[in-house]
Amino acid sequence: MIAEVEPRKGAQVAQNLVALFEERARASGARVAVKHKRGGRWEDVSWAEAARRARDVADGLAALGIRAGDRIAVIGETNLEWILADLGILGAGAVTVTIYQSNTAAECQYILADSGARLVFCDSAVQVAKIRQVRGQLPALERIVRAQGPAEDGFERTLAEVERAGAEWRREHPHAHEERIAKLGRDDPASFIYTSGTTGRPKGVILTHGNWVYEAYAVEEIEIIGEEDLVLMFLPMAHSFAKVIEAVFFATGATAVFVESLEKIVENAAEVRPTVIPAVPRIFEKAYNTVITKGFAAPGLKGALFRLAMESFDQYAAAKEQGRDHASLGMLVGRKLVFPKLAHALRERFGGRVRLFVSGGAPLAPKIAWFFDLLGFTILEGYGLTETSAGTFVNRPGRNRIGTVGPPVPGTQVRIAEDGEILVKGGGVMKGYHGDPAATAEVLQDGWLATGDIGLLDEAGYLKITDRKKDIIVTAGGKNVAPQNLENELKTDPLVSQVMVHGDRRKFLSALVTLNDENARRWAAENGLPAEGLHQDPRMRARIQETIDALNARQASYASIKKFAILPRDFTQEGGELTPTLKVKRKVVTQRYQALLDAFYSEQGDEGGARPR
Repeated sequence: MIAEVEPRKGAQVAQNLVALFEERARASGARVAVKHKRGGRWEDVSWAEAARRARDVADGLAALGIRAGDRIAVIGETNLEWILADLGILGAGAVTVTIYQSNTAAECQYILADSGARLVFCDSAVQVAKIRQVRGQLPALERIVRAQGPAEDGFERTLAEVERAGAEWRREHPHAHEERIAKLGRDDPASFIYTSGTTGRPKGVILTHGNWVYEAYAVEEIEIIGEEDLVLMFLPMAHSFAKVIEAVFFATGATAVFVESLEKIVENAAEVRPTVIPAVPRIFEKAYNTVITKGFAAPGLKGALFRLAMESFDQYAAAKEQGRDHASLGMLVGRKLVFPKLAHALRERFGGRVRLFVSGGAPLAPKIAWFFDLLGFTILEGYGLTETSAGTFVNRPGRNRIGTVGPPVPGTQVRIAEDGEILVKGGGVMKGYHGDPAATAEVLQDGWLATGDIGLLDEAGYLKITDRKKDIIVTAGGKNVAPQNLENELKTDPLVSQVMVHGDRRKFLSALVTLNDENARRWAAENGLPAEGLHQDPRMRARIQETIDALNARQASYASIKKFAILPRDFTQEGGELTPTLKVKRKVVTQRYQALLDAFYSEQGDEGGARPR
């Protein structure tokens, strides 16, 4: 049996996510629940106001005929309206089906059809247009609720109309809401979250009210987020990482700060000065590369000192990964003259009050974690799957072990299978895949979920992820290589944006590399090169070769990259090469560049590999 995670002392144990939220709203009342920008100004929304609006949405859906167990989708940016839609759906006894704002119309159609959604909330005209484009293929879909703009026809309702209908309906059914909530148990489905489909068709993961309540209490117990924290929210709410932060926000009474857009993360952080920032590794990679690029470009003595310090930092980070200390003249110079200034610049970049960062959604390169640590910032890396409600392992404040994803959250058990696969059992494990009992049975047996990831536990019970089981490359010589480790190392080069290492059943490893456009253009200008066609320029190839050579020097021969190509454009979500959490879709990229990859291994291929046009 898995021990139940108890809530904070004296609190009532919530049986569902809505009850958890409403308990918090009653306790916090006029305190600020949400900060968001409207008309160019930051506005506060109290817990009481958020609870009133969420209940209006729930009763409005009841007025539209929504019944317990119905599926209702939400597609849009991370904002207050998303939270209100989610709470309204759950408050109506229905199930929230999450859709990424970046999903195409065809991808939306698949999720809506597979889930059998009756209604979909859209936050903008762009999302409404996507749904209307595929409406003819969705006979079960009855209506769109839009947060912005007027309803175009009878197929649409505005969010404001639904809220008004809810307030009116409640006057005639004053106790219906409480009765619905009382019937919602921990085993009832709360969310269908679809997998990213990197290796096949997306599967709808059924997560229950019990899953989210468990996560809320478990993470609250660890005390990563507290009542006084301002949590910067920009992760896509369709992802389980953002959903678990939502549940913890309800449990702890912290204030959620919604950014205006992904492009304004830094600007908004400087304005509201958050204390906790949950993010995917790409955010830390970009911050690191921005700092490094500016430092290397500095002229004269300032630039020379920076280069000396960063050369020593590379040795310092490598030593730290091996559990050793490292002292040198360069590190002494860095600690005295370089790193304090970088720390100040980064601190101001994120508003000056950040207490800690939480990283999840993909592996974080240890080198980047050590860099932030050196500057006085804490990044708590965690790990989980959609199938485990995201919050499964996480490092603890004051007990952070860089290079690991921490111990399991309270109430979760872990076991390492003979082949190294991580097995998990606990309150966050999914109920199953929607409509796919065979796929469920394949990964879930006797309560133990086979994660598909390979890892090991250290002497303190902290988990280290070594790779994704399906991603492990087995070379023609029978050697196993974890590509993510190599990719993460290469992405610490400021000129590199994305990397995909290839070589399964091949004679050696190869790589596809994309350039960081801004940094590459700056480098080109500094070196007197034209900004266009850099991916074909021999001097750029030589520069990237230096980074690959440095990586290869630390690898066994079978794990070194022998050939590579620089692609003419970066991977994007819109291009279909990246997931919404910015992980490379290996299958898509491999198929798209199959001819180029094959050329690496042909006898005619030159030492540097093919050069894409």
